[in-house]
Amino acid sequence: MSLGPVTFLFLIPALAAVVIALLPGSKLSAYLNAGASFLTFLAALSLLWAERPAPGAYVLVDEFNTIFVVLITFVAFTTSVFSTTYVEYELETGRVTPAFLKLYHALYQALTLSFVLALLSNNIGVMWVAIELATLTTVVMVGIYRTHAAIEAAWKYFILASVGIALALFGTILVYMAAEPVMGSGLNAMVWTDLVARAASLEPAMLNLAFVFLLLGYGTKIGLFPLHAWLPDAHAEGPTPITAVLSGLLLNVALYALLRCKMLLAAIPEALAPGPLMIGMGLVSLLFGAFMLYRRRDIKRLFAYSSIEHMGLITFAFGLGGPIANFAGLLHMALHSLTKSGIFFAVGDISQVKGTQKIADMGGLTSTNPLIGWGLVIGVAAIAGLPPLGIFTSEFLIVSATLAKQPLLAFPLVLGLLIAIGALFLQLNRIAFGEPKGPNHKVKCSYVPMILHLGLVLIAGVYLPATLVAWFQAVAKLLG
Repeated sequence: MSLGPVTFLFLIPALAAVVIALLPGSKLSAYLNAGASFLTFLAALSLLWAERPAPGAYVLVDEFNTIFVVLITFVAFTTSVFSTTYVEYELETGRVTPAFLKLYHALYQALTLSFVLALLSNNIGVMWVAIELATLTTVVMVGIYRTHAAIEAAWKYFILASVGIALALFGTILVYMAAEPVMGSGLNAMVWTDLVARAASLEPAMLNLAFVFLLLGYGTKIGLFPLHAWLPDAHAEGPTPITAVLSGLLLNVALYALLRCKMLLAAIPEALAPGPLMIGMGLVSLLFGAFMLYRRRDIKRLFAYSSIEHMGLITFAFGLGGPIANFAGLLHMALHSLTKSGIFFAVGDISQVKGTQKIADMGGLTSTNPLIGWGLVIGVAAIAGLPPLGIFTSEFLIVSATLAKQPLLAFPLVLGLLIAIGALFLQLNRIAFGEPKGPNHKVKCSYVPMILHLGLVLIAGVYLPATLVAWFQAVAKLLG
């Protein structure tokens, strides 16, 4: 049977990366990047109604990954649209050269390909390779400005992410070693659907050790404390569209890989319960990220620590488990991607308008640049979890599930959320209100992606379609 849309999901970004790399012209590469991203998103949408191919040795299409393929290709498309105006200004100001800009757009398509490959892979080895490809691609993109700070951030990201991905590789090898006596050597011992189907026959002790390494390895890419050190620097020094991709997409893909491993352990009663480990790392990351929001002087670092906080909250929810917590974790993953990327769209425009990322040099944005300023206000209100925006729903469900299952953990959980709210609005007051500060450069801004993302987050807080709710509920059951 033909794979249909799955073929195009792999083919479009792969061909686009090659074409962009070969054709001259930096502006043309921006439009090719956006066009290819739109076609990839259409291919992902067709998964919702197309007949799913049967699981193969390399490709799997199910309820779990379909949700995130659609989400990630959508955010990749809107970010590519934002990139067209953002990088054009960076070229005009001389921050990047045409050659590096063309490289940026070619790598953007390679990054999209790696995300799709990681999500749709039915082979634990191929999934690891795809996430490693995403790491190497984003390392180059973080250092695209070629400044001392950007190269330092890229090098730090490369070293720490490589350590993490090496740990994940060792965990993957341990899964293979646990499966080989039962399923034979070679490809059979790496097919995820076969591993789950025969999980009861696998060696629990080996899988326990494997999950610890996988949690540390993929946890580095998720940005969990104390494995987070690369994330603030990479967010601050890379181009803002890549910051949006890192925060909204890469972290989710790494968490998806970890959740696949958690599902394998959940199918084995004798295996280690992954929940307590995920709850511990998630809760510590939430509290750490919340406290670190107070002393940030760089606007992109501020929201980088916000991502650490939210990924900790999501990890906590999946560690808690159960239908409500898993549903809330899935919803929060989706809404965090939309909200945080929307915030970074606003931040990118702000940094170009003000000519700086320093919070102290900003102020009065709602007066001088109302659309960007109020967009940031709405984005911060959304990421802080205020009603009626969608993240309020997911956070309310996580707190409710915690009170029902682990009431003693509700106090530090709610404390962390309140600390984060206070820090975010303290910083927002300096940026968006008060007396205008700094220059006000005339910049061509792309407002549509920001408005679209924040609009979807608002709609999700008021109304969730029954089909989407049923889909999330089905996936929540699979997660155990």
